[in-house]
Amino acid sequence: MIKHILQSTLALSLIFSSACAQSKNTAETVKEQPGVEELKLPRVDLNSLKKNKKGAYILFDGSSLNGWRGYNKENVPSKWIIEDGALKFSKNPGVANPEGGDIVFAYDFKNFELEFEWKISEAGNSGVFVLAKEIKGQPIYISSPEYQILDNEKHPDAKMGVDGNRKSASLYDMIPAKPQNAKPVGEWNSSKIVVKGNTVQHYQNGVKVVEYTIRTKEWTDLLQASKFSKEKWPVAFELLNNVGGATKSGLIGFQDHGDDVWYRNITVKVLK
Repeated sequence: MIKHILQSTLALSLIFSSACAQSKNTAETVKEQPGVEELKLPRVDLNSLKKNKKGAYILFDGSSLNGWRGYNKENVPSKWIIEDGALKFSKNPGVANPEGGDIVFAYDFKNFELEFEWKISEAGNSGVFVLAKEIKGQPIYISSPEYQILDNEKHPDAKMGVDGNRKSASLYDMIPAKPQNAKPVGEWNSSKIVVKGNTVQHYQNGVKVVEYTIRTKEWTDLLQASKFSKEKWPVAFELLNNVGGATKSGLIGFQDHGDDVWYRNITVKVLK
């Protein structure tokens, strides 16, 4: 298969803009946590993107990564390549000193429908993030809920957590996807994440498999029962408990978990 190593085209597609200021209360919360600094990195002009027939913005057209960059970076890491019209994380991209890391689309979405297709390698693991903030020196999942991407049959995460809450399409380590209808390794799955106000829904292969409400007592309870609890990881707890921050918006991201994974047909429909 023909591989095209991605080159950063952000100089043409991105414009610098200041991130929205946090409210006084949110800022005070962040300052109480040592080492927490939200980075102000390039953002995309959404009007520069094409739309499909459904009125959704096309985030990946199968030929370029305009508008994408690494999390906490201004370039596209070289382990993210385009292969046969799909966005692929390749652990062996065939270049010297390859660079890895999670990748984000550089626009802060608030209410939206994200649709994408994915397939995973044998025993592979990845994830999709929404409402993420770029926190200096911290991983993307410190501030973002994760839609799990997994080989449920052979990756050990499938047997960890509680009640299958680390299997594909689950809200990672918090809510299991039910029914669990992921397709076998090597086959394409269709997925959708809907964020509307405080409500978030996960779909997998045409079925709604998870629904939850953020910024509520129920959300706080979920965090407290997970690896992101206040006692286990106080910085993550504070950021996730107020997911999206003062603007209630954030980045969409795809995870480098060290395993080959493919994504395609990535679109976002902005909701009011």
